[in-house]
Amino acid sequence: MGKISPVSAKYIVNSMIEIEGIVDKPDVVGAIFGQTEGLLGSDLELRELQRSGRIGRIEVNVETKGGKTRGNIIIPSSLDKAETAIVGAALEIIQRIGPCNAKLQVQNIEDVRVSKRAFVIERAKELLKGLMDSSMPDSQEIADEVAYSVRVMEIQEYGKDRLPAGPGLNEADEVIVVEGRADVVNLLKHGFKNCIAINGTSVPETLIELSKKKVLTAFVDGDRGGDLIIKELIAVAEVDFVTKAPDGKEVEEITKKEIHKALRARISSEQAQHEMGKNGGGQPQRPPQQDNRYVNRDRGDRRPQFPQRPPQQQQSRPPQFPQRPPQHPQGRQPSVSPEQKQKFKGMLENLVGTRGAQVLDENMNVLGKVPVSELPTAIKSLGEGVFAVVFDGNIERDLVMVAEAGNLKCLVGMDSKVRSNETRVEILTVKDL
Repeated sequence: MGKISPVSAKYIVNSMIEIEGIVDKPDVVGAIFGQTEGLLGSDLELRELQRSGRIGRIEVNVETKGGKTRGNIIIPSSLDKAETAIVGAALEIIQRIGPCNAKLQVQNIEDVRVSKRAFVIERAKELLKGLMDSSMPDSQEIADEVAYSVRVMEIQEYGKDRLPAGPGLNEADEVIVVEGRADVVNLLKHGFKNCIAINGTSVPETLIELSKKKVLTAFVDGDRGGDLIIKELIAVAEVDFVTKAPDGKEVEEITKKEIHKALRARISSEQAQHEMGKNGGGQPQRPPQQDNRYVNRDRGDRRPQFPQRPPQQQQSRPPQFPQRPPQHPQGRQPSVSPEQKQKFKGMLENLVGTRGAQVLDENMNVLGKVPVSELPTAIKSLGEGVFAVVFDGNIERDLVMVAEAGNLKCLVGMDSKVRSNETRVEILTVKDL
Protein backbone atom coordinates (compact mmCIF):
# COMPACT_ATOMS: atom_id res chain seq x y z
CA MET A 1 0.00 0.00 0.00
CA GLY A 2 1.21 3.49 -0.82
CA LYS A 3 1.91 5.78 2.13
CA ILE A 4 1.43 9.11 0.35
CA SER A 5 -1.57 10.63 -1.43
CA PRO A 6 -1.81 13.17 -4.28
CA VAL A 7 -2.35 15.83 -1.63
CA SER A 8 1.04 15.28 0.07
CA ALA A 9 3.08 14.44 -3.05
CA LYS A 10 5.51 16.80 -4.78
CA TYR A 11 4.78 15.57 -8.33
CA ILE A 12 1.92 13.75 -10.03
CA VAL A 13 2.42 11.66 -13.19
CA ASN A 14 -0.69 11.82 -15.40
CA SER A 15 -0.90 9.08 -18.04
CA MET A 16 -3.47 8.00 -20.65
CA ILE A 17 -4.07 4.33 -21.54
CA GLU A 18 -5.89 2.69 -24.46
CA ILE A 19 -6.51 -1.09 -24.50
CA GLU A 20 -7.94 -3.04 -27.43
CA GLY A 21 -10.09 -5.27 -25.30
CA ILE A 22 -11.90 -5.45 -21.97
CA VAL A 23 -9.76 -5.47 -18.82
CA ASP A 24 -10.26 -4.55 -15.15
CA LYS A 25 -8.36 -2.10 -12.96
CA PRO A 26 -6.33 -4.81 -11.14
CA ASP A 27 -5.10 -6.06 -14.53
CA VAL A 28 -3.69 -2.61 -15.35
CA VAL A 29 -2.01 -2.22 -11.94
CA GLY A 30 -0.53 -5.72 -12.17
CA ALA A 31 0.86 -5.00 -15.63
CA ILE A 32 2.55 -1.81 -14.39
CA PHE A 33 4.32 -3.57 -11.53
CA GLY A 34 5.07 -6.75 -13.49
CA GLN A 35 6.42 -5.25 -16.73
CA THR A 36 8.60 -2.59 -15.01
CA GLU A 37 10.10 -5.06 -12.51
CA GLY A 38 13.90 -5.19 -12.76
CA LEU A 39 13.91 -2.55 -15.53
CA LEU A 40 15.30 0.38 -13.53
CA GLY A 41 17.37 -1.35 -10.90
CA SER A 42 16.72 -1.89 -7.22
CA ASP A 43 16.73 1.83 -6.35
CA LEU A 44 13.79 2.60 -8.67
CA GLU A 45 11.82 -0.62 -8.24
CA LEU A 46 8.15 0.44 -8.05
CA ARG A 47 7.28 -2.02 -5.30
CA GLU A 48 10.17 -0.86 -3.13
CA LEU A 49 9.42 2.81 -3.82
CA GLN A 50 5.80 2.30 -2.84
CA ARG A 51 6.77 0.34 0.27
CA SER A 52 9.09 3.14 1.40
CA GLY A 53 6.44 5.81 0.74
CA ARG A 54 8.26 7.54 -2.12
CA ILE A 55 5.60 6.49 -4.62
CA GLY A 56 1.93 6.72 -3.67
CA ARG A 57 -1.01 4.54 -4.53
CA ILE A 58 -1.49 4.09 -8.27
CA GLU A 59 -5.00 5.23 -9.25
CA VAL A 60 -6.50 3.71 -12.41
CA ASN A 61 -9.74 5.13 -13.88
CA VAL A 62 -10.95 3.26 -16.97
CA GLU A 63 -14.22 2.74 -18.81
CA THR A 64 -15.20 0.23 -21.48
CA LYS A 65 -16.99 1.27 -24.64
CA GLY A 66 -17.34 -0.55 -27.96
CA GLY A 67 -15.14 -3.45 -26.83
CA LYS A 68 -12.23 -1.13 -25.98
CA THR A 69 -11.01 0.18 -22.64
CA ARG A 70 -9.79 3.76 -22.19
CA GLY A 71 -8.84 5.77 -19.15
CA ASN A 72 -6.09 7.48 -17.19
CA ILE A 73 -3.49 6.54 -14.60
CA ILE A 74 -2.37 8.85 -11.75
CA ILE A 75 0.84 8.17 -9.82
CA PRO A 76 1.82 10.55 -6.97
CA SER A 77 5.57 10.85 -6.35
CA SER A 78 7.83 12.39 -3.72
CA LEU A 79 11.02 11.57 -5.72
CA ASP A 80 13.06 14.34 -7.31
CA LYS A 81 12.35 15.63 -10.80
CA ALA A 82 14.76 13.32 -12.63
CA GLU A 83 13.66 10.14 -10.84
CA THR A 84 9.98 11.00 -11.32
CA ALA A 85 10.58 11.53 -15.05
CA ILE A 86 12.36 8.13 -15.28
CA VAL A 87 9.43 6.37 -13.60
CA GLY A 88 7.00 8.11 -15.95
CA ALA A 89 8.99 7.11 -19.03
CA ALA A 90 9.16 3.50 -17.79
CA LEU A 91 5.37 3.26 -17.92
CA GLU A 92 5.37 3.72 -21.70
CA ILE A 93 7.08 0.35 -22.29
CA ILE A 94 3.83 -1.43 -21.45
CA GLN A 95 2.40 -2.77 -24.72
CA ARG A 96 0.14 -5.59 -23.56
CA ILE A 97 -2.21 -6.08 -20.65
CA GLY A 98 -3.29 -9.69 -20.42
CA PRO A 99 -4.14 -10.90 -23.94
CA CYS A 100 -4.91 -7.38 -25.23
CA ASN A 101 -2.69 -4.86 -26.94
CA ALA A 102 -2.28 -1.65 -24.99
CA LYS A 103 -0.84 1.83 -25.46
CA LEU A 104 0.20 3.92 -22.45
CA GLN A 105 1.40 7.52 -22.83
CA VAL A 106 2.43 10.03 -20.17
CA GLN A 107 0.61 13.31 -20.76
CA ASN A 108 2.41 15.47 -18.23
CA ILE A 109 4.16 15.57 -14.87
CA GLU A 110 2.48 18.16 -12.63
CA ASP A 111 4.41 20.03 -9.95
CA VAL A 112 1.92 20.14 -7.09
CA ARG A 113 3.82 22.93 -5.36
CA VAL A 114 3.19 25.32 -8.27
CA SER A 115 -0.58 25.02 -7.98
CA LYS A 116 -0.33 25.28 -4.20
CA ARG A 117 1.83 28.38 -4.54
CA ALA A 118 -0.76 29.99 -6.86
CA PHE A 119 -3.49 29.24 -4.32
CA VAL A 120 -1.39 30.75 -1.51
CA ILE A 121 -0.85 33.97 -3.51
CA GLU A 122 -4.54 34.41 -4.33
CA ARG A 123 -5.60 33.68 -0.78
CA ALA A 124 -2.99 36.09 0.57
CA LYS A 125 -4.43 38.83 -1.65
CA GLU A 126 -7.91 38.22 -0.25
CA LEU A 127 -6.66 38.27 3.34
CA LEU A 128 -4.71 41.49 2.77
CA LYS A 129 -7.72 43.18 1.19
CA GLY A 130 -9.90 42.18 4.15
CA LEU A 131 -7.27 43.51 6.55
CA MET A 132 -7.12 46.87 4.75
CA ASP A 133 -10.92 47.20 4.64
CA SER A 134 -11.21 46.57 8.35
CA SER A 135 -8.22 48.65 9.40
CA MET A 136 -8.48 51.43 11.94
CA PRO A 137 -10.04 54.60 10.45
CA ASP A 138 -8.30 57.94 10.86
CA SER A 139 -9.36 60.57 13.36
CA GLN A 140 -11.44 62.56 10.87
CA GLU A 141 -13.48 59.51 9.88
CA ILE A 142 -14.21 58.76 13.54
CA ALA A 143 -15.26 62.35 14.18
CA ASP A 144 -17.51 62.44 11.11
CA GLU A 145 -19.20 59.18 12.06
CA VAL A 146 -19.90 60.34 15.61
CA ALA A 147 -21.15 63.74 14.44
CA TYR A 148 -23.47 62.14 11.88
CA SER A 149 -24.99 59.79 14.48
CA VAL A 150 -25.62 62.76 16.78
CA ARG A 151 -27.31 64.69 13.97
CA VAL A 152 -29.58 61.78 13.16
CA MET A 153 -30.47 61.46 16.85
CA GLU A 154 -31.42 65.15 16.89
CA ILE A 155 -34.09 64.73 14.21
CA GLN A 156 -37.56 64.83 15.74
CA GLU A 157 -41.06 64.17 14.45
CA TYR A 158 -43.31 67.20 14.45
CA GLY A 159 -47.11 67.36 14.46
CA LYS A 160 -49.75 64.80 13.62
CA ASP A 161 -48.13 64.18 10.22
CA ARG A 162 -44.87 63.20 12.00
CA LEU A 163 -42.73 65.41 9.79
CA PRO A 164 -38.89 65.24 10.15
CA ALA A 165 -37.76 68.41 11.94
CA GLY A 166 -34.85 69.91 13.87
CA PRO A 167 -34.81 70.18 17.68
CA GLY A 168 -35.03 74.00 17.64
CA LEU A 169 -38.29 74.23 15.72
CA ASN A 170 -40.59 75.10 18.64
CA GLU A 171 -38.37 77.88 20.04
CA ALA A 172 -37.52 79.55 16.71
CA ASP A 173 -39.57 82.41 15.21
CA GLU A 174 -38.36 81.53 11.72
CA VAL A 175 -38.63 78.09 10.11
CA ILE A 176 -36.83 76.73 7.05
CA VAL A 177 -39.03 74.37 5.00
CA VAL A 178 -37.17 71.77 2.91
CA GLU A 179 -38.29 68.84 0.78
CA GLY A 180 -37.12 65.67 2.58
CA ARG A 181 -35.45 64.09 5.59
CA ALA A 182 -31.99 64.11 3.97
CA ASP A 183 -32.27 67.90 3.55
CA VAL A 184 -33.02 68.25 7.28
CA VAL A 185 -29.94 66.14 8.11
CA ASN A 186 -27.70 68.37 5.97
CA LEU A 187 -29.02 71.55 7.60
CA LEU A 188 -28.53 70.07 11.08
CA LYS A 189 -24.97 69.17 10.07
CA HIS A 190 -24.26 72.84 9.45
CA GLY A 191 -26.01 74.18 12.56
CA PHE A 192 -29.53 75.02 11.26
CA LYS A 193 -31.89 73.42 13.81
CA ASN A 194 -35.07 75.33 12.88
CA CYS A 195 -35.92 73.25 9.81
CA ILE A 196 -38.77 70.95 8.83
CA ALA A 197 -39.43 68.71 5.80
CA ILE A 198 -42.57 68.48 3.67
CA ASN A 199 -41.83 64.77 3.31
CA GLY A 200 -43.81 64.27 0.12
CA THR A 201 -45.28 66.00 -2.91
CA SER A 202 -48.35 67.44 -1.17
CA VAL A 203 -48.25 70.02 1.61
CA PRO A 204 -49.36 68.42 4.93
CA GLU A 205 -51.87 70.11 7.23
CA THR A 206 -49.25 70.37 9.98
CA LEU A 207 -47.14 72.68 7.82
CA ILE A 208 -50.14 74.81 6.86
CA GLU A 209 -50.93 75.38 10.53
CA LEU A 210 -47.27 76.10 11.29
CA SER A 211 -47.17 78.77 8.57
CA LYS A 212 -49.81 80.77 10.45
CA LYS A 213 -47.61 81.03 13.54
CA LYS A 214 -44.04 81.42 12.23
CA VAL A 215 -42.04 83.06 9.47
CA LEU A 216 -41.62 80.41 6.77
CA THR A 217 -38.75 80.26 4.29
CA ALA A 218 -39.16 77.67 1.54
CA PHE A 219 -35.72 76.21 0.68
CA VAL A 220 -36.04 73.80 -2.28
CA ASP A 221 -33.79 71.97 -4.74
CA GLY A 222 -32.40 73.80 -7.77
CA ASP A 223 -34.50 71.95 -10.34
CA ARG A 224 -37.94 71.96 -11.96
CA GLY A 225 -39.38 69.92 -9.09
CA GLY A 226 -38.35 72.66 -6.68
CA ASP A 227 -40.34 75.22 -8.73
CA LEU A 228 -43.45 73.05 -8.53
CA ILE A 229 -43.14 72.69 -4.77
CA ILE A 230 -42.80 76.48 -4.42
CA LYS A 231 -46.05 76.92 -6.37
CA GLU A 232 -47.91 74.48 -4.19
CA LEU A 233 -46.54 75.91 -0.95
CA ILE A 234 -47.50 79.46 -1.90
CA ALA A 235 -50.96 78.29 -2.96
CA VAL A 236 -51.92 76.55 0.30
CA ALA A 237 -49.66 77.94 3.04
CA GLU A 238 -48.51 81.36 4.25
CA VAL A 239 -44.98 81.32 2.91
CA ASP A 240 -42.98 84.48 3.64
CA PHE A 241 -39.74 83.90 1.76
CA VAL A 242 -38.45 81.65 -1.01
CA THR A 243 -34.93 80.47 -1.94
CA LYS A 244 -33.37 77.67 -3.94
CA ALA A 245 -30.21 75.58 -3.97
CA PRO A 246 -27.73 76.27 -6.80
CA ASP A 247 -28.95 75.11 -10.21
CA GLY A 248 -28.79 71.34 -10.61
CA LYS A 249 -28.02 70.72 -6.93
CA GLU A 250 -30.13 69.42 -4.05
CA VAL A 251 -30.32 70.86 -0.55
CA GLU A 252 -29.04 67.59 0.90
CA GLU A 253 -25.70 67.86 -0.94
CA ILE A 254 -24.75 71.56 -0.77
CA THR A 255 -22.08 72.97 1.53
CA LYS A 256 -22.43 75.34 4.49
CA LYS A 257 -21.26 78.27 2.38
CA GLU A 258 -23.85 77.52 -0.30
CA ILE A 259 -26.59 77.30 2.36
CA HIS A 260 -25.69 80.72 3.78
CA LYS A 261 -25.46 82.21 0.30
CA ALA A 262 -28.91 80.86 -0.64
CA LEU A 263 -30.51 82.15 2.57
CA ARG A 264 -28.98 85.61 2.09
CA ALA A 265 -30.37 85.69 -1.46
CA ARG A 266 -33.93 84.65 -0.54
CA ILE A 267 -36.80 86.70 -1.88
CA SER A 268 -40.33 87.40 -0.68
CA SER A 269 -43.11 85.07 -1.77
CA GLU A 270 -44.79 87.95 -3.63
CA GLN A 271 -41.60 88.56 -5.60
CA ALA A 272 -41.34 84.84 -6.34
CA GLN A 273 -44.94 84.80 -7.64
CA HIS A 274 -44.22 87.77 -9.86
CA GLU A 275 -41.05 86.21 -11.28
CA MET A 276 -42.71 82.86 -11.94
CA GLY A 277 -45.62 84.56 -13.64
CA LYS A 278 -43.28 86.69 -15.76
CA ASN A 279 -41.24 83.62 -16.79
CA GLY A 280 -44.25 81.47 -17.57
CA GLY A 281 -43.96 79.47 -14.37
CA GLY A 282 -40.22 79.03 -14.64
CA GLN A 283 -37.50 79.47 -12.06
CA PRO A 284 -37.72 82.63 -9.92
CA GLN A 285 -35.04 85.16 -10.78
CA ARG A 286 -32.79 85.88 -7.80
CA PRO A 287 -31.68 89.46 -7.14
CA PRO A 288 -27.98 90.22 -6.50
CA GLN A 289 -26.71 88.77 -3.25
CA GLN A 290 -27.16 91.04 -0.23
CA ASP A 291 -25.01 90.50 2.84
CA ASN A 292 -26.73 89.70 6.14
CA ARG A 293 -30.24 90.43 4.81
CA TYR A 294 -32.01 88.17 7.29
CA VAL A 295 -35.64 88.67 8.21
CA ASN A 296 -36.52 90.52 11.42
CA ARG A 297 -37.57 87.92 13.93
CA ASP A 298 -40.44 90.13 15.16
CA ARG A 299 -43.35 89.36 12.84
CA GLY A 300 -45.05 92.64 13.81
CA ASP A 301 -42.10 94.65 12.46
CA ARG A 302 -41.16 92.50 9.48
CA ARG A 303 -39.94 94.46 6.48
CA PRO A 304 -39.82 93.11 2.94
CA GLN A 305 -36.36 92.06 1.96
CA PHE A 306 -36.71 93.22 -1.63
CA PRO A 307 -38.65 96.09 -3.23
CA GLN A 308 -42.30 95.31 -3.83
CA ARG A 309 -43.55 95.30 -7.40
CA PRO A 310 -45.86 98.14 -8.54
CA PRO A 311 -49.49 98.01 -7.32
CA GLN A 312 -50.85 97.32 -10.80
CA GLN A 313 -48.90 94.07 -10.89
CA GLN A 314 -50.33 92.78 -7.62
CA GLN A 315 -52.22 89.58 -8.07
CA SER A 316 -53.69 86.90 -5.90
CA ARG A 317 -51.78 83.75 -5.24
CA PRO A 318 -51.98 81.35 -8.17
CA PRO A 319 -53.87 78.09 -7.75
CA GLN A 320 -52.01 74.85 -7.51
CA PHE A 321 -52.05 74.44 -11.31
CA PRO A 322 -51.35 77.38 -13.66
CA GLN A 323 -54.47 78.64 -15.44
CA ARG A 324 -54.63 77.85 -19.14
CA PRO A 325 -57.16 78.98 -21.72
CA PRO A 326 -60.01 76.48 -21.92
CA GLN A 327 -59.61 74.01 -24.71
CA HIS A 328 -61.59 71.05 -25.89
CA PRO A 329 -59.92 67.66 -25.67
CA GLN A 330 -61.18 66.74 -29.10
CA GLY A 331 -59.46 69.79 -30.61
CA ARG A 332 -56.02 68.81 -29.36
CA GLN A 333 -53.69 66.88 -31.59
CA PRO A 334 -53.32 63.42 -29.98
CA SER A 335 -49.76 62.37 -29.20
CA VAL A 336 -50.67 58.66 -28.96
CA SER A 337 -51.39 56.49 -32.00
CA PRO A 338 -54.08 53.76 -32.11
CA GLU A 339 -51.33 51.10 -32.07
CA GLN A 340 -49.85 52.62 -28.92
CA LYS A 341 -53.29 52.72 -27.30
CA GLN A 342 -53.69 49.02 -28.01
CA LYS A 343 -50.35 48.31 -26.31
CA PHE A 344 -51.35 50.51 -23.36
CA LYS A 345 -54.56 48.49 -23.01
CA GLY A 346 -52.66 45.19 -22.82
CA MET A 347 -50.16 46.56 -20.29
CA LEU A 348 -52.92 48.01 -18.13
CA GLU A 349 -54.79 44.68 -18.08
CA ASN A 350 -51.62 42.91 -16.90
CA LEU A 351 -51.12 45.46 -14.11
CA VAL A 352 -54.61 45.15 -12.61
CA GLY A 353 -54.33 44.37 -8.89
CA THR A 354 -50.53 44.69 -8.75
CA ARG A 355 -50.33 48.37 -7.67
CA GLY A 356 -47.39 48.59 -10.03
CA ALA A 357 -46.32 50.89 -12.87
CA GLN A 358 -44.38 50.59 -16.12
CA VAL A 359 -42.31 53.49 -17.46
CA LEU A 360 -41.96 53.58 -21.29
CA ASP A 361 -39.82 55.44 -23.83
CA GLU A 362 -40.88 56.72 -27.27
CA ASN A 363 -40.28 53.29 -28.82
CA MET A 364 -42.64 51.70 -26.27
CA ASN A 365 -39.71 49.96 -24.56
CA VAL A 366 -40.09 49.41 -20.81
CA LEU A 367 -37.50 51.54 -18.98
CA GLY A 368 -38.48 50.16 -15.59
CA LYS A 369 -41.15 48.63 -13.37
CA VAL A 370 -41.78 50.28 -10.00
CA PRO A 371 -44.48 50.36 -7.30
CA VAL A 372 -47.04 53.16 -7.71
CA SER A 373 -45.80 54.73 -4.46
CA GLU A 374 -42.33 55.24 -5.99
CA LEU A 375 -43.57 56.49 -9.37
CA PRO A 376 -42.86 60.27 -8.85
CA THR A 377 -39.29 59.51 -7.77
CA ALA A 378 -38.74 57.22 -10.76
CA ILE A 379 -40.01 59.86 -13.23
CA LYS A 380 -37.70 62.50 -11.74
CA SER A 381 -34.67 60.20 -11.82
CA LEU A 382 -35.20 59.08 -15.45
CA GLY A 383 -35.47 62.68 -16.67
CA GLU A 384 -36.38 63.58 -20.24
CA GLY A 385 -36.34 60.05 -21.65
CA VAL A 386 -39.82 59.07 -20.41
CA PHE A 387 -42.64 59.03 -22.99
CA ALA A 388 -45.50 57.44 -21.07
CA VAL A 389 -46.40 55.79 -17.77
CA VAL A 390 -48.95 52.97 -17.38
CA PHE A 391 -49.97 52.15 -13.81
CA ASP A 392 -52.59 50.45 -11.67
CA GLY A 393 -54.16 53.46 -9.93
CA ASN A 394 -55.94 56.79 -10.28
CA ILE A 395 -54.27 59.79 -11.92
CA GLU A 396 -53.89 62.48 -9.23
CA ARG A 397 -52.92 66.14 -9.57
CA ASP A 398 -49.60 65.61 -7.81
CA LEU A 399 -48.58 62.97 -10.35
CA VAL A 400 -49.65 65.20 -13.25
CA MET A 401 -47.38 67.98 -11.89
CA VAL A 402 -44.42 65.58 -11.81
CA ALA A 403 -45.27 64.36 -15.33
CA GLU A 404 -45.37 67.93 -16.65
CA ALA A 405 -42.01 68.66 -15.05
CA GLY A 406 -40.54 65.58 -16.77
CA ASN A 407 -42.13 66.45 -20.17
CA LEU A 408 -44.13 63.21 -20.31
CA LYS A 409 -46.51 62.84 -23.23
CA CYS A 410 -49.04 60.42 -21.72
CA LEU A 411 -50.34 59.05 -18.40
CA VAL A 412 -52.40 55.84 -18.49
CA GLY A 413 -54.34 54.80 -15.37
CA MET A 414 -57.56 53.21 -14.18
CA ASP A 415 -59.30 56.54 -13.60
CA SER A 416 -58.41 60.24 -13.46
CA LYS A 417 -59.21 63.13 -11.14
CA VAL A 418 -57.68 65.60 -13.60
CA ARG A 419 -59.52 66.71 -16.72
CA SER A 420 -57.78 66.62 -20.08
CA ASN A 421 -58.05 70.39 -20.59
CA GLU A 422 -56.20 71.09 -17.33
CA THR A 423 -52.83 69.73 -18.44
CA ARG A 424 -50.66 69.36 -21.52
CA VAL A 425 -50.08 65.69 -20.65
CA GLU A 426 -52.44 63.36 -22.50
CA ILE A 427 -54.51 61.41 -19.98
CA LEU A 428 -55.94 57.99 -20.84
CA THR A 429 -58.11 55.78 -18.63
CA VAL A 430 -59.84 52.43 -19.03
CA LYS A 431 -62.79 54.20 -20.66
CA ASP A 432 -60.55 55.78 -23.31
CA LEU A 433 -58.91 52.44 -24.17
